[in-house]
Amino acid sequence: MATNPIDRCWRCRQDWATDRQRMARCAKGFGRETTGGLKGKIYIVTDANDDDFTNPRPGTLRWGAVQTEPLWIIFARDMVINASQEIIIQSDKTIDGRGAQVHVANGGGLTIQHQNNVIINNLHVHGIVHTDGGNVSMTATHSTIRTRADGDGVSIFNATKVWVDHLSMDNCEDGMIDVVAMSTAVTVSNTHLAHHNDVMLFGASDHKPEDKVMQVTVAFNHFGRGLVQRMPRCRYGFFHVVNNDYTNWLMYAIGGSSAPTILSQGNRYRAPPNMAAKEVRPSASTRPSRSGRTGCGYRKAT
Repeated sequence: MATNPIDRCWRCRQDWATDRQRMARCAKGFGRETTGGLKGKIYIVTDANDDDFTNPRPGTLRWGAVQTEPLWIIFARDMVINASQEIIIQSDKTIDGRGAQVHVANGGGLTIQHQNNVIINNLHVHGIVHTDGGNVSMTATHSTIRTRADGDGVSIFNATKVWVDHLSMDNCEDGMIDVVAMSTAVTVSNTHLAHHNDVMLFGASDHKPEDKVMQVTVAFNHFGRGLVQRMPRCRYGFFHVVNNDYTNWLMYAIGGSSAPTILSQGNRYRAPPNMAAKEVRPSASTRPSRSGRTGCGYRKAT
């Protein structure tokens, strides 16, 4: 039974597996114009190995992700991908894990940097750790020296039209989902998150006013057990946090600084017994925020 308009769009249809690209018409919120690899061919991942991050082999996820043409990427079977470095995703891609149990685990995470129009759907992302960098493939014909990646599950950097949907995430070394550097038109939906400290960071610095262009929707997600803070933590931009389920956060749920606009609607909060984690307050140390403080656990974030 579908419980939200995204799932009603495709999940109740018996033919979804033969009409996968219908999902490209199902995004909502600020990322609603994201179509991913809709105009491209189907590419099937058959090889879970990621031992060559400079010249990836056809059949691997990394090879498909770095192609410059539109692709709709699916998986031949259940697999665990231990990325040896962060996986760079080029524009006009859909990574569609439906129909298989696909884990990106115990290695590098997924990075969308200076790109446009990307969908990531139905992956398990966990145990992500920092990678020290190296000569990493950026496109099918070009690699470049990358510096250390901090260990984000999904890193969205100066990107537009990104839709992250139906992920299951836990235990990443740094952030689970970071949206920074003037990224905008982003939706994070139907994702289950658990057992982590810094969950979602939207805007990396109080000294980056250019992030006022940022627009992000956070909808229909379950913020589960063992989460500490940043669900999300927002700066400067406009953030719609709607119809999410929060369970026993340890420090705070929604936070912001640098005068973000946070519209919080229809969220369910199951507060922890710690009274300090239930505070609903602005910061006295910054100019007033335009935030909609409508649920437990809102605070000025650190």
